[in-house]
Amino acid sequence: MNRSERVTQNPNANEQLLYFTSTSLTDDDSRLIFISDRTGHPNLFNRDILSGEERQLTSNNEGFLKSYVYFDGYPYRGFGKASTSFHAPSSTLYYIQGREIRKIDADGDERTLAEYPDGQMTAFTHISADGRRLCVPTTDEYVLDGRNLLTGRPDYNIDERVQQEGLSSFLRVFDTDTGVEILCEEVKKCWITHVQFSPNNPNLILYNHEWPSDCGIRRMWLFDGINHIRLRTENKDRSREDWTSHEMWERDGSAIIYHGKLSSGVPYIGRVRVDGSAIQEIKLSTGCNRYGHFTVGKANVLVTDGYYGEEGDKDTVGGDWICRLDVNWEKCKINLTPLCRNSSSWTSQDAHPHPIIDHASQFVYFTSDIEGKRAVYRVPLV
Repeated sequence: MNRSERVTQNPNANEQLLYFTSTSLTDDDSRLIFISDRTGHPNLFNRDILSGEERQLTSNNEGFLKSYVYFDGYPYRGFGKASTSFHAPSSTLYYIQGREIRKIDADGDERTLAEYPDGQMTAFTHISADGRRLCVPTTDEYVLDGRNLLTGRPDYNIDERVQQEGLSSFLRVFDTDTGVEILCEEVKKCWITHVQFSPNNPNLILYNHEWPSDCGIRRMWLFDGINHIRLRTENKDRSREDWTSHEMWERDGSAIIYHGKLSSGVPYIGRVRVDGSAIQEIKLSTGCNRYGHFTVGKANVLVTDGYYGEEGDKDTVGGDWICRLDVNWEKCKINLTPLCRNSSSWTSQDAHPHPIIDHASQFVYFTSDIEGKRAVYRVPLV
């Protein structure tokens, strides 16, 4: 087992990775992009991992934006903590400030690309692999109780409201050079919170229905520019009572991995081809039932911050460990290797470890508040 190394070093600030569907590292893994509240408000910073040199990238002083999953933010004002996407090859950042969709290039030059419509609220964004398209999902604001200030997650069933009121989400795709909205695809009776371009085809967008009542079969969808393809359907082995979450492209774009629990309560990881065929699901051992996330590495290598547990672990919702999984999908076998404890509290979205694997497949980076304040840590992958 390895010891983790603290990467960010400000003892008085809460600091964290970007959401794990985006990398937080430059292409050569030499610099880290992270969110810090050291100014009293969330802002983006750039850290040289070797020298420790840091540079502030944004100048937000308006708190954080109300969005998924930051329900208690300010409507249409502040930094979108869920909005940042980083294009590593060009070292270009995209984020939302209020209703403005902004772009910062490698030289620190910033400009506003576009604005999303009033009356819409946002969630996690995604940049295409070629850096030419940015997908910003939005949803009718009534999904999050409009302009009302909330103290936490809404006290009503959001999916029920979406279905009964006929609310829509929109897949909005912007040209990252001109800022022109080149796609606005309405998805009716749907709350979209996660979007991801295929790693090798920007015309394929993976998206979700968030917190649906039938999560096992309505969670995962693929839009191919014309059709909306449901990726996991109900059959004799999969029930409407299953729970499915955190779908993510494999690095080569050949398939999508996901995880959850079967209606029996047994946890699993799954893999599905782009056309919805060849679904493979592997049950995890009974000792692997803590909430967490999976992220992808090279072929058949996954990393998780949850599920696995040992006697003496903290009594938290999520898992206490960062683990490597070597998966043989054909034989339905998993070799799980604990790398280190993450020991985060899981008391908020920001305290989720959300691990990522660097481009060289040498380290796993994750967020933890093990020392009181949140910070970014890393541990060798091997």
